[in-house]
Amino acid sequence: MASRHVPKVKSAKGGSQCKERHMVLLTPVGKIEISGCETGLHEIKLPKMSLLPSGAESTAMCEVYEGTEEMTEPLQQCMGWLYAYFCEPARTATLPVPAFHHPLLQQDSFTSKVLWTLLREVKFGEAVSYKHLADLAGNSKAARAVGGAMRSNPIPIIIPCHRVICSSGRSGNYGGGNLMKEWLLSHEKLHQDKAAY
Repeated sequence: MASRHVPKVKSAKGGSQCKERHMVLLTPVGKIEISGCETGLHEIKLPKMSLLPSGAESTAMCEVYEGTEEMTEPLQQCMGWLYAYFCEPARTATLPVPAFHHPLLQQDSFTSKVLWTLLREVKFGEAVSYKHLADLAGNSKAARAVGGAMRSNPIPIIIPCHRVICSSGRSGNYGGGNLMKEWLLSHEKLHQDKAAY
C-alpha cells in the first residue's frame, strides 16, 4: 500500500463560527448529503440501502440534486471526487482530497489517527482487516477500537471505512448498511479488474 499526501486542516483558535453549506448528490447508491464550510468538509451522510441498485453496476450517474448556490471550494472538490469515484474511479488516485473541518479529525486521538491512516494507506480496490488497520495505526491490540473509529467516521467513502473488513473475510458492519458496503466493495473490485486489463 503506497501512501498519499492528504491535507490536514487546523482551525485557528478563537476563530469565528463556520458558515455551513449543504448539498445533495444523486448517486448510484441514492442521495448523499454533504455539509461543509469554506475551511473544509464537515460530514457526508449516506442513505440506507434496502435494495442493491439493479445489476452489479447501476447506471453511472452522480449529479448535484440540490445545493448548488454558493458552493464552497471543499464542497466542489468533494462533488468532483465523488463523481470520479462513481463514474471514473481511476481518477480518484490523482484528485485532491477535499480539506476536512470536523472536530474528530482535528483531535489528537486514536480514532483520528486510525481515520487518517486509513485514508493514506488503503487505496481504491484494497481491503484491510480491523486488526491490520490497528497495526498500521500503531496499536496491534486495538482492533475493537478500530471498529469504533469506523462507526465515528464523519466522511465515509472519501475516508474509506467500507474497505475495513473482518479478518475472516466477512464484510462486517457499515454505517450506510451492509448492502451499501457490499455495493461499494463490488464497485471497486469491478473497476479494479477492468483497469487490470
